[in-house]
Amino acid sequence: MEFDSFCDLNVWRVCGKMRFWSILLLLVLLKSDVMVVDCGSDYLVGLGSYDITGPAADVNLMGYAKTEQVASGIHFRLRARAFIVAASKGNRVVFVNIDACMASQVVTTKVIERLRVRYGDLYTENNVAISGTHTHAGPGGYLQYFLYIITSYGFVRQSFDVIVDGIEKSIVQAHENLRPGSIFVDEGELLDAGVNRSPSAYLNNPALERSKYKYNVDKEMTLLKFVDEEWGPVGSFNWFATHPTSMGRRNSLISGDNKGAASRFMEDWFEKKDSGRMDSDVLEDDGTPQRISNIIPGLRDNQVGKQEAIDAWAYAHSDQHLSVCPQSHLKSYHELLEVAASFQSPPGRPATKTSSVTKRVRGAPRNADKPRFVAAFCQSNSGDVSPNVLGAFCLDTGLPCDFNHSTCGGRNELCYGQGPGYPDEFESTRIIGERQFRKAADLFNAADEEIKGEVDFRHAYIDFSKLEVTISDQGADKVVKTCPAAMGFAFAAGTTDGPGSFDFKQGDDKGSPFWKLVRNLVLTLSRKQIDCQHPKPILLDTGEMNIPYDWAPSILPIQILRVGQFIILSIPGEISTMAGRRLRDAVKTVLSSHKDFENVHIVISALSNAYSQYATTYEEYHVQRYEGASTLYGPHTLNAYIQEFKKLAKALVSGQPVESGPQPPNLLDKQVCLLPPVVVDGTPFGVNFGDVFSDIPQNSTFKSGEVVTVSFWSACPRNDLMTEGTFALVEFLQGKDTWVPAYDDDDFCLRFKWSRRFQLSPMSKATMEWRIPQGVTPGVYRISHFGAAKGLFGSINHFTGSSSAFVVVA
Repeated sequence: MEFDSFCDLNVWRVCGKMRFWSILLLLVLLKSDVMVVDCGSDYLVGLGSYDITGPAADVNLMGYAKTEQVASGIHFRLRARAFIVAASKGNRVVFVNIDACMASQVVTTKVIERLRVRYGDLYTENNVAISGTHTHAGPGGYLQYFLYIITSYGFVRQSFDVIVDGIEKSIVQAHENLRPGSIFVDEGELLDAGVNRSPSAYLNNPALERSKYKYNVDKEMTLLKFVDEEWGPVGSFNWFATHPTSMGRRNSLISGDNKGAASRFMEDWFEKKDSGRMDSDVLEDDGTPQRISNIIPGLRDNQVGKQEAIDAWAYAHSDQHLSVCPQSHLKSYHELLEVAASFQSPPGRPATKTSSVTKRVRGAPRNADKPRFVAAFCQSNSGDVSPNVLGAFCLDTGLPCDFNHSTCGGRNELCYGQGPGYPDEFESTRIIGERQFRKAADLFNAADEEIKGEVDFRHAYIDFSKLEVTISDQGADKVVKTCPAAMGFAFAAGTTDGPGSFDFKQGDDKGSPFWKLVRNLVLTLSRKQIDCQHPKPILLDTGEMNIPYDWAPSILPIQILRVGQFIILSIPGEISTMAGRRLRDAVKTVLSSHKDFENVHIVISALSNAYSQYATTYEEYHVQRYEGASTLYGPHTLNAYIQEFKKLAKALVSGQPVESGPQPPNLLDKQVCLLPPVVVDGTPFGVNFGDVFSDIPQNSTFKSGEVVTVSFWSACPRNDLMTEGTFALVEFLQGKDTWVPAYDDDDFCLRFKWSRRFQLSPMSKATMEWRIPQGVTPGVYRISHFGAAKGLFGSINHFTGSSSAFVVVA
């Protein structure tokens, strides 16, 4: 790809006649904190990424609101991914995508406080956006409103701290990586990664409006490609609407779900692509296995046979002069077994706090000058979009669920959406992640529309509990009002991605007498609130519940970020397909009045900066499916968003400021935590932490597609989150006795599972499951475990252990 900027790879040809001292001054300015953009470059661009994996034990996973869904291990790690774009005139914007269920107002507040300490007023609530992917497999307890932390037994400080730290560090990385660069955009359709899970509600939208669209969900993916003028591509962020609910409510492993998987796949794909290696490569130059996941079929189509694999391994080790093989090549499979047999599992042993960090596969940069590629898969208007694309079926009969109510025999518990890998939710996660990755890779390779123009932003706080909204009714304007937050009966029914319990059902606009009686024992509803929320039958009047503190937000942030012709609408909640279309169209109508916004690209960034559940259209609200019942501020919630975003858009066009609005409360000091701490960890007499509990049998041989399992005596993962490290590690034997990291717990193919011997027991075990990917490097491997144990007097002692060695052929 060619660049039009002065400061591309041909800078010396263009600037050949400049004086030496002018060039030197330019370089100094580019490296300084002044961040002056010259030489024709429109922007400074920086990207960053940091681990935000929370406690992998005891803490409720956020999303399905099931108290029994408690973390007990890691599928793969969660991350915060950030980009910063700074314009030559000084404005800059920050966007952070986090592998978390949603953004949190108190997290945003704390991050802004920390950035202010570091950078003064350079980064504020006005130009920093933090958006959640909406994975339902991340630890909860980090939001400030009481409703959202009930199932996690209150506030979980460890969850909160690791997210705040990770977001801050990702922004710091992006800031320190700021360099002259370009941005490109592309759009394309992805047809098989999402279906509408509430089609009966969608059909209640006007037929004329529906006729404008080919599908009942948005199939468009929009991607930004970031290119450093010296290093080349350094990252991409894309927005696409589908729920990360491929992992169901019975899952207990921390996971980024399909969007987190797509990020892993694309980052690994680019590292492999950027290194110039072909699909048939199995070894790095030094004979170690490639440190890239090969879980995606098709990326490595050129497989080798058993003997060829053994010969490749032997050739890579021939210069090591192994004592067990003085020949230049290992010719016998049995010799590999002899090598493996010489390595038995050692006793568990003490380790340093940083041991797991130094062993992390993706820890070191590819080279000293260029940071690792960052790929973020962001959320859009996915409120009614499910990744379970096969449809919703009854578990007992196998027949489709009731269309209007998503029930089976009148009850919701047996109606489940099925993903493309059904009944294997891990496979569904991989497939939906792969589909998003492949479309993103296509857009990344094809992106040629360059982003040009100003960097700008607008932000305001709005009280949605009592906002006057002007709407057009049959040609005449009338004023309506939003309501204090409340949730309807259908909220408790859940969705086809995660059904609720009892006798609740979607599409209920009446409510049951029994549950109304239960509700009235908690709080008596006012006639004003009943009328305001109509036709929603109120189950929980959360906006008027404040014991022990506020149950739901009233004041919400809304925000527009602009980079040239690219616009991000940051919404503090989930928004349905048609609601998102109306909002985008309304903002586009305002912006198109100005010549600087021709060919504008507008994306919705849902779950941003705070969380307030759903926003549906007025018509969808009246059907009272799950999404309508979870639209907190009444039937005019969407119109309120549209009205206030149009105000921000007008201010953006005119260059005028906007009023900041009322500040939301900071409830951090009021939080209650009922989750008991880790008291002590223990092992049986004569057993060390890290000792093998269940080993790999001697003379074991495995091949691609098989599963290797080993267990260790362990301790509670809450003692140390192993941030930017790993609990699990697959190592490859290089030479006679050097073990090189190959896969860790951030890899899609290695699962870390943790369990106590019995409830409240201080004794626990950790189980590692390695699903050997296609194209794995043949040779001798072992599996290691890192952990931290808590002593009686509160001391934290790190430990590690390793399994017996085994042979992988191909």
